[in-house]
Amino acid sequence: MKKLSILSTIILSLFLFSCTGNAQNNTAEKQAKKDVIEVIDFHSTNRCMTCKAIEANTKYTLDTYFGKELKSGKIVFKIVNVDKEENEKFAEKFEATGTALFLNVIKDGKEKHVDLTNFAFMKGTDQKVFSDELKETIAIQLRGL
Repeated sequence: MKKLSILSTIILSLFLFSCTGNAQNNTAEKQAKKDVIEVIDFHSTNRCMTCKAIEANTKYTLDTYFGKELKSGKIVFKIVNVDKEENEKFAEKFEATGTALFLNVIKDGKEKHVDLTNFAFMKGTDQKVFSDELKETIAIQLRGL
């Protein structure tokens, strides 16, 4: 009887662990296949006025024109300090060594990097121009998802 109880416990445990593993794998697969636009603002620890304006104007644009998409997770805004060790590999993936602005468009599990760094530095301190152009660029990418 004791052997039967131990055997039943082992079988039940294996079943539970197996189900939990499958659920986690299914969740990971769904997340990997999720179509999303990551708006990534890279910066270093020491930031100039333009670098701060790029972040502020990006946030303004997203909050003003893409609130619904932010809330649903269709757009994600990431602010990444490239000087922090934990961000090193992520920054290398985009070749970001200081201030940089990217859209990472993820569709069907494939990434497309859209480098907006030059645009960001050229227009970063003019909120209206920056916001209008960033809004249009994001809208074009959203239509492609």
